[in-house]
Amino acid sequence: MTFDRILPVLADFLQAEWHDVEPYLPLLVNRDLNGRVRIVLDEKHEQDQGGEDTPLQRLAVAIHQRLTPHTTTPERFWLFEGDCDALIQSSQTFPLQDSAGNIIPDIFVVDRLVSEVTWSSIRPESTDGGIPRFVFYAVKGGVGRSTAVAACAAALAQAGQQVLVLDLDLESPGLSSSLLPPDRQPAFGIADWLVEDLVNNGDAVSDDLSALCPLSSASRGEIRVVPAHGREPGEYLSKLGRIRMPKFVEGGGRQIWSERLERLIRDLEQRHNPDIVLIDSRAGIDEMASACVTDLGAGRIYLFALDSRQTWSGYRLLFKHWQQYGGVRQIRASLKIVGAMVPTWGDSARKEAIIALREHAYNEFLESVYDEAPAPSEEPDSASYDSLNSFSFDLKDEDAPHNPYCISWNQDFAAIQSHYNRLNDMGSSTANPINLVYGELIADLNTFLLRPEP
Repeated sequence: MTFDRILPVLADFLQAEWHDVEPYLPLLVNRDLNGRVRIVLDEKHEQDQGGEDTPLQRLAVAIHQRLTPHTTTPERFWLFEGDCDALIQSSQTFPLQDSAGNIIPDIFVVDRLVSEVTWSSIRPESTDGGIPRFVFYAVKGGVGRSTAVAACAAALAQAGQQVLVLDLDLESPGLSSSLLPPDRQPAFGIADWLVEDLVNNGDAVSDDLSALCPLSSASRGEIRVVPAHGREPGEYLSKLGRIRMPKFVEGGGRQIWSERLERLIRDLEQRHNPDIVLIDSRAGIDEMASACVTDLGAGRIYLFALDSRQTWSGYRLLFKHWQQYGGVRQIRASLKIVGAMVPTWGDSARKEAIIALREHAYNEFLESVYDEAPAPSEEPDSASYDSLNSFSFDLKDEDAPHNPYCISWNQDFAAIQSHYNRLNDMGSSTANPINLVYGELIADLNTFLLRPEP
């Protein structure tokens, strides 16, 4: 028995023993930090566990035999809870599925994890006319994500927009140092604020957390950069080890670190009143990336992709996780694939690369993100299919999340050490390469800026 077999084996067993299981529904499978399973029942059933030949005892023994070592002894197997409904509503809870992917009624899994930011709880985009936020994310690094943030910020500023850029790749900062020369770096950065906030000292650094990119002087708008760290990083690694700490607030409340990060961003928005916020996320499937993608209410999440097995394997893990936890319906309308470093040598090579990228993205979205399309025989208004509410797309649908915005490989944007110089020169040229390379992405950003307020 290994970790990945726990839930399939348990699902098969509970269905096979449904006659004994049904009287105790709803039940929650509690999977602890070590991967050991116990089952939570309503406290009214606590009196039923006594004796050696009760249904609960028989179930505990049988499950112990099947799941060892990923469970505890039968005597300690059952847990009892006064408010099972609250557990069911937790972001760490998802419905147990059978081998065919069907939800088993009234049986849930509570997944206890070390991290409180888990990719599972999706914060929706603000509907109150707030400042639009855009997250630039990649499951694999080295795809030009940070350069795209800088280029889009430059294009928006040249068009007169006030742009706020956050360097949230805290474990590997770089965007802020490439957008800000050393003499423009602010004294503090995001990591400083997250540490000071733990001791209610965030105000001590708030006034010197951002700086204007010199690129802005040649633009009608401006780019304000909030770096990962200040001009003197100080004990940066020690600070990194503390930024994910929760904070206890007045009244006994508790804020996890992504909620503290949200509070910081709201404060920055109120201070500087930007038209748009661009967030450079950490790459990969870790806690920092999760906070950026799922916890900040982004209106658009750009998923940068090279057409490779490694890329699609990574996104497949993420999509299936959202599907399992039920979060995919909350986030999928915000997703958009961005094809990175698309070949430019020869029209046929570029066309073939885009077609392959689109097809591979479509397959992943079709598997875990999109709703199942109706069978040809089904009427659009049939009871089994709601065509208005279905989230499904054709392969070539230009508005579909899987259909990529493509960024062509361009020598001018390769290995840029100082974006503020290179982008400034590009923006003043007659044939602006920023729009040539990033035009599709910039156009999408502008559609959000032009949306009417609700």
